[in-house]
Amino acid sequence: MRILMVTPYAPNRDGIANYAVQHVKRLRAEGHDVEVLSPGPSAAHHHLDLKGRRGPLALAKRVRAYDRLIVQWHPDVFYPYPATARELTEVTAGLLVCFRGAKAVEVRAHEVNRELGQRRDPAGALARAMWRSVDRIVVHTDTERDELARAYRLDPARIEVVEHGGHFERRTGLTQADARRRLGLPQRGHRFLAIGFVQPHKGFDRAVRAFRGLDRLGAALDVVGSVRVEEPEYLAHLEELRDLVAATPGTALHEAYVSDEAFDAWIVAADTVVLPYRFIWSSGVMERARLYGRPVVATRVGGLADQAPPGTTLVDDDEQLRAALWAAVGATPDEPLPTAAVESAPWPAGADHDTLQAEVRRRARAERAAEDDVAGAGAVPAVDGEALLGVGVATRGADRRAANLRRVPPLGLPRAVSARPGASGAKRWVRRLTAWQIDPLVTQLNRLRDAAIADLEEGGSPPGGSGR
Repeated sequence: MRILMVTPYAPNRDGIANYAVQHVKRLRAEGHDVEVLSPGPSAAHHHLDLKGRRGPLALAKRVRAYDRLIVQWHPDVFYPYPATARELTEVTAGLLVCFRGAKAVEVRAHEVNRELGQRRDPAGALARAMWRSVDRIVVHTDTERDELARAYRLDPARIEVVEHGGHFERRTGLTQADARRRLGLPQRGHRFLAIGFVQPHKGFDRAVRAFRGLDRLGAALDVVGSVRVEEPEYLAHLEELRDLVAATPGTALHEAYVSDEAFDAWIVAADTVVLPYRFIWSSGVMERARLYGRPVVATRVGGLADQAPPGTTLVDDDEQLRAALWAAVGATPDEPLPTAAVESAPWPAGADHDTLQAEVRRRARAERAAEDDVAGAGAVPAVDGEALLGVGVATRGADRRAANLRRVPPLGLPRAVSARPGASGAKRWVRRLTAWQIDPLVTQLNRLRDAAIADLEEGGSPPGGSGR
């Protein structure tokens, strides 16, 4: 069968791209002739800008040459953000034309705009018609199936649930000891891992807060990942995470997009994988942890409860997350932490000066050894990014003097768009009429922000400040 797959594709840094590579490999192994079309330059056979009203129509001209069209669906591939009511209508109409022109259509829904299906305007009606025109709809969990069916008024029986990791293969044969050695990590101690793109909805900050105190039990938490889209909100979250990690002993932030092999090496090196998501449909990380038999602690969001393998600990809030991390090392948050050796035994009664001095030296050696044990097991060493699988350097200890101000993104005016019919035009007129007053204020505020950051980083004080 000749198949055209529409998807973000390698080497793009994207979870869907990663999924698509493995899906293509499986289809080819089954004997199909698969070509890939991606929305940007990549290793795909074809590249086509699919965003906006012209993208789906351009795609419609190509689909007739194939026996099946497979779309790895994410709304951002086709819809601008934010989108006006007109843009939602035009793009959805184009997709409807495209799907009806194809011989057979399969859509694998990785994330769906549920609100669009519930609208009562032309955009909502077209969206429901578009999903009804799909021959095969695939999701990964029962929860996703139910939510998609409810949002677009589809018969749930038409939506197929397929295991998320059905195409996944191991990318490393390392043992845990080998993986830790390769990554420059201590052999001893319980290691937690939170890995993936750094975004607010991934909740890596929740894992760091839940970890507090566990370094005293010889545990460590590695947060591995990078920012996927350099939006101000995401960059601000990264700054907050850097500060949080720097203030939490036993944790480290390794800022890098790691290779596929390194990704799996981090999972193998870990004792427990933490998925503290605030929102998600399903998780590829959970599937990779399943491949290597690593226990998972995950929040009960999206379809994770359906997707979770046996042995997964599901939590509903931060308190349960903290208890789950402590339980993983055989402790509870309320337990007293280990005391130092010098405090654990009474001093010998009636001993002479030399005996007491000898005991002081013995306990000092024991204390240093205990501290070394904790440091060796829990402290996170700096990792050489070039030498160790492309992993970035831990950021703890970086200069954070201007962090609070840099966390505030530069001021910019929002797009004059609205999903409400007619509102976009009104916003554009208001924008034109007030530009002579607003634009100079925006420019001046951004100059003040930049000057204050520069001043703080040079060791001075903000303009107009008292110097304290």
